Amino acid sequence: MDLADFPYPDPWRFQAHIEVWLLVVALIAAWLYAVRVIGPRVVPAGTPILTRTQKVSFVGAMVLLWLSSDWPVHDIAEEYLYFVHMLQHMSLTYFMPPLALAATPTWLMRVIVGEGRVYATVKFLAKPVVAGLLFNVGIMISHIPGVVNASVSNPTLHYAVHVFLVTASLLMWMCVCGPLPELRMGPFPTMIYLFLNSVVATVPAGWLTFAEGVVYRLYDGPVRVWGVSVTEDQQIAGAIMKAGGALYLWSIIVVLFIKQIAKPYGTQQDYRVEPTLTFDDVTQAFQQSTPPAEPVTPSGTNEPPSRA
Repeated sequence: MDLADFPYPDPWRFQAHIEVWLLVVALIAAWLYAVRVIGPRVVPAGTPILTRTQKVSFVGAMVLLWLSSDWPVHDIAEEYLYFVHMLQHMSLTYFMPPLALAATPTWLMRVIVGEGRVYATVKFLAKPVVAGLLFNVGIMISHIPGVVNASVSNPTLHYAVHVFLVTASLLMWMCVCGPLPELRMGPFPTMIYLFLNSVVATVPAGWLTFAEGVVYRLYDGPVRVWGVSVTEDQQIAGAIMKAGGALYLWSIIVVLFIKQIAKPYGTQQDYRVEPTLTFDDVTQAFQQSTPPAEPVTPSGTNEPPSRA
């Protein structure tokens, strides 16, 4: 392809993504309405509507969603470098969903899902086996060359793939750090669950890293951002998917494991070593003690009472 025929000759040209701005603004407005209007009505008096952690998590989730979906990350990811596309997907599936769930109070989630069919559907889809299957199937499908090439050139399909990935990711993380306690797993099942999710992604990552030739033709353009070749782009993308995702999930596993190991050692635990008791200490204690008084018999004498 000649540079003059390339549809995107300038990788850093500004492109306005109004749909992303509207989505972020709508999510912020909905969250503020829920917190300020619905929260005071359903949260008991004296109970905080939001915690500081939930506020920080919401800001982090919105920032990640905006940065991952807007210029320039979106445009570089969809038109020039596949490894940036991989970073974008990791942000939308590994980093943003846990923050979004951590930002959602339990009372708000119960208002959203209710107690009927919506709750039953969420409960079924958030089961570890179902959620893990949906998440990993989405990861595998989203890296098929035909799907990637079609989604990059078709905005509707592109956003449909992103919606599916984000939804599957929210369900996958729901049983790890979701706002509904009854759907969360225990620490050790969570470790196994995260480990299994880290293993499945290595299949397309390994294939992408060692693939020969161009895997995704739409990224084989004459404009090479930062001088990264097509082969290098594919190898970096595979390394990010394999190492980045695995290290992130394994870090969570390590933290959970350390918390379980350290749980018996609470803040009240005394780590001071007691001094060893020696023979001299015992002798000195006996010398300083007052001998017990001899018992007095009813007759007033110190003679032991006679046995009948």
